[in-house]
Amino acid sequence: MTIAPPTASVSGQAGLDTEKLFNRVALGTVIAFALLWLAPLAWALATSVRSNADIANDPTAWFSKPTLSAYTQLLKAGNLPRWYLNSAITSTLTTVLTVGLGSMAGFALSRMRFRGRGALTALIVAGVMIPPQALMIPQYREVAATGLLGSYWAVTLPQVPNVIAVIVFKQFFDGLPIELIEAARMDGASWPRIYRQICMPLSKPAVSAVTIFSFVWAWNNFLWPLLATTSADMMTLPVGLGTVQDTYGINYAQMMASAVLGGLPLLFVFLLFQRRIVEGIAGTGIK
Repeated sequence: MTIAPPTASVSGQAGLDTEKLFNRVALGTVIAFALLWLAPLAWALATSVRSNADIANDPTAWFSKPTLSAYTQLLKAGNLPRWYLNSAITSTLTTVLTVGLGSMAGFALSRMRFRGRGALTALIVAGVMIPPQALMIPQYREVAATGLLGSYWAVTLPQVPNVIAVIVFKQFFDGLPIELIEAARMDGASWPRIYRQICMPLSKPAVSAVTIFSFVWAWNNFLWPLLATTSADMMTLPVGLGTVQDTYGINYAQMMASAVLGGLPLLFVFLLFQRRIVEGIAGTGIK
């Protein structure tokens, strides 16, 4: 029977102590950052259940007599169920089309060989430098010319082209083993079949990430839906809540209540798919 030298035992104990200390420091850091992130959300929620008189007397107070008057005013002044439905429809359509078209474009740029592929890739990547606001006037003119203003398609279609989605899918497809593509081509598989039956089933992390990011962007978008909608019944939730706030002027309780109502669906989506979001950010190939 071999007995380990005392120095080895001491060294191992020191290593365990250092690891425990590091884990505690890391846990404390994570908790501190989580509290910093949650503090504004908690303050917004607390402010939304206060009266305007209490806020005027002490805007920084956290606790006071709770009231749901701000939420009641929003429900009475606006058509929240209709706005939620409009946001859900337009955000879902935008997400489905963005994932479908972005994955096709990313697959073509990653795996297919054609003349001008490098120049086209550079041109698409350069689109990141163009702010969306610079395209709104020509987009508005195009939508108006097609007679789609005031419809779901008017809100959806201009939000579908997404350079980030194309880049994410291209980077993910670049990480897939080339042997899979070559074997499928040798077996006579066409490019659409390779995309549909081989690449897309393997790209769940990328699909999940693009889905979440596209949905959140479409849900929170305010300026374009404001331009594309022509009636209160077609307003999305951010636009509808914005019009209600303008009606009441500066009302901090109502502003916070609007923020809470607008952000709750996104919070639920994030909590349900947070693991997929992390996988989509970190995953660039097969795990």
